[in-house]
Amino acid sequence: MGHKVIVFDISVIRGLWETRVRKHQERQKKEAERLEQSALEKIKEEWNFVQECRNKGIPQSVYCKNGFVDTNARLLERIEKNSSLTKASLSKDRGKRKNKFIFELSGTEWKELPDFLREQTHLKEWHIENTLIQTIPTYIQLFQAMRILDLPKNQITHLPAEIGYLKSLKELNVRFNHLKSVPPELGDCENLEKLDLSGNLELTELPFELSNLKQVTFIDVSANKLSSIPICVLRMSNLQWLDISSNHLNDLPQDIDRLEELQTFLLHKNKLTYLPKALLNLTKLTLLVVSGEDLVEIPTAICESSTLKFVSLMDNPIGKTNYQDSEEMTGSEQDRQHFEKEFMKAYIEDLKERESVPSYTTKLSFNLQL
Repeated sequence: MGHKVIVFDISVIRGLWETRVRKHQERQKKEAERLEQSALEKIKEEWNFVQECRNKGIPQSVYCKNGFVDTNARLLERIEKNSSLTKASLSKDRGKRKNKFIFELSGTEWKELPDFLREQTHLKEWHIENTLIQTIPTYIQLFQAMRILDLPKNQITHLPAEIGYLKSLKELNVRFNHLKSVPPELGDCENLEKLDLSGNLELTELPFELSNLKQVTFIDVSANKLSSIPICVLRMSNLQWLDISSNHLNDLPQDIDRLEELQTFLLHKNKLTYLPKALLNLTKLTLLVVSGEDLVEIPTAICESSTLKFVSLMDNPIGKTNYQDSEEMTGSEQDRQHFEKEFMKAYIEDLKERESVPSYTTKLSFNLQL
């Protein structure tokens, strides 16, 4: 019995393949254009420039203006030639010139807050960054108009209980300090909307009293030692953004769907082996980021959702991170965590701009030379 041979028109086949090749080339071109516009390369360039400036002992205030890093090579050359540059410091008069309701302080020459600050109880914002200050004074309770406490990258080891008197406080940022605990009294700041405790490396829990923070929409507790999602977080009914990446989570609570308003959930660099079906009940969730190495069970509906961008990061060194004792923790670890957060921030912003394919499995690795 002979074989049946189906004959096609060669021109038709060639036309189909040419169409496929043309579409593939168009997709490659669009992807190349997207990468050119991506902020990721700029983040890397800025990071390398900052590291070079730090190695040369150049103050941050010289190359960072209004939160933007000037990576101009001529700037670095000019700085190197002028060896008489001195570290910038804040004076009382300068603070008044900028905004009489805002206090700003930066520089490693500061080991404690200036004495005059005690009298400035009218202030609404503190912005204290990159100092050697270890404590926030108890007289902070006198600042009843305080709305923003921005205290990143200092040496703060604890927050005073008196912080609970700040009833008007909207934002508290204590990222990349040395906190080992959070005072229960923070739960009395009933108008708090944004809480950033990331990069402290040693936080193992949050007090139950924070359950009273019903206005909170943003929480970042990444780069700590949390073994589970704190109960108080699950009771924050208005929470929209939760970053608990780079912790010690092995699983998620079955009642995770209590966070009905949650839109962005960052879980990467933990040790999760499965994702609960309860995540499907979070109808407003639009972005879910996990590390994919250890995951063996993922609800199919999550991957197939048309409204949820599910990102599974591969080749992330979650099993390679060495969690040391607090005495052995160095600034380089916080620098690495800070860079990874900036990198992920740019990646997520870039990801949100994509309009196609809601689910991704992405290979990302952080190769830092610190």
